[in-house]
Amino acid sequence: LNDHPDVASIETICRAHAPFGTTALLPTLITDTPAITAAAVAAGEAAARQKVPGFLGLHLEGPHLSVARKGAHDPVLIRPMTDADQAMLIAARQKLPVLLTTIAPESVEPARVAVLAKAGIIVSLGHSDTGYAAASAFAEAGASMITHLFNAMSQIGNREPGLAGAAIDIGTLSAGLIADGIHVDPATIKIALRAKQGPARIVLVTDAMATIGTEMTSFTLNGRTIYRRDGSLRLADGTLAGADLDMISAVRFIHRVVGVELSEALRMASLYPA
Repeated sequence: LNDHPDVASIETICRAHAPFGTTALLPTLITDTPAITAAAVAAGEAAARQKVPGFLGLHLEGPHLSVARKGAHDPVLIRPMTDADQAMLIAARQKLPVLLTTIAPESVEPARVAVLAKAGIIVSLGHSDTGYAAASAFAEAGASMITHLFNAMSQIGNREPGLAGAAIDIGTLSAGLIADGIHVDPATIKIALRAKQGPARIVLVTDAMATIGTEMTSFTLNGRTIYRRDGSLRLADGTLAGADLDMISAVRFIHRVVGVELSEALRMASLYPA
């Protein structure tokens, strides 16, 4: 979506995932320029008007993240949220069925989160080095989700539970999980599933890129080449850049490798995220 922020790209994304059991999804735009972000939002609004099959809304993952936990995001484009950014998100939500945005507490004040949540925007915490206390404050302000649990975030430690610990311990925070055996070890997934406090749940996400349903071995994103090797997608320096994963494969992995009952695995991919 970053390289071609238009309705045709949204249609392609939704069509690519349909054979793997995904009936509705949120195409993701990662950190980019204000112009590209505006174009993607306009494309999402048009897709909603045209009732593109499978299009549920948009996920804006950035640009208000932490450079320390940038992952594959371009650090030059990461920046704090401004009044204009906040207004853009609220206006977009009024025209989109669903709008999810991933932010880091380092780049957004809790008061802004409260305003966004009140406007009906799903605020997710991710790409952040924040601690448990700050994550808890943001959850109280209205954040309700954690983006790709354990990846690009502060980890659980003996003296600081980190964002990963907050995701598991705070019952109002749901947590997306990339279940491909590369992003998170199966044993770690088992521990998280056993420890997760409710009522919010751990849900399966794909974090998929353009490779889904294709034989391509590389592609470009934000001017950088991403390589497809051994079931993973990586930048030239080895940094993971999304996942080479479709939803039915995530369900299969969580069931066969992690040992989750099939009925529960299916709920993690459908009922819980819905």
